[in-house]
Amino acid sequence: MVRSAKDLDVFKKANKLTINLYKETKKFPRHEKYGIINQLRRAAVSINSNLMEGYHRNGLKEFRQFIEISKGSAGEL
Repeated sequence: MVRSAKDLDVFKKANKLTINLYKETKKFPRHEKYGIINQLRRAAVSINSNLMEGYHRNGLKEFRQFIEISKGSAGEL
């Protein structure tokens, strides 16, 4: 039973992805901190943020819209 967006498999997978991405980007060159590292991290966080926001909106139509935004962030990543 889904009681929260956190119960969704896609949310769990995106969360693991974000955690792993943060670990990996720590290995990047320091001069990339405000370049590619920042861009990758923001895109990863955006996936879960949009899933969570969409889940708490009013209805399935809005949730679907936020899923599409999450998919765009995944594509950016």
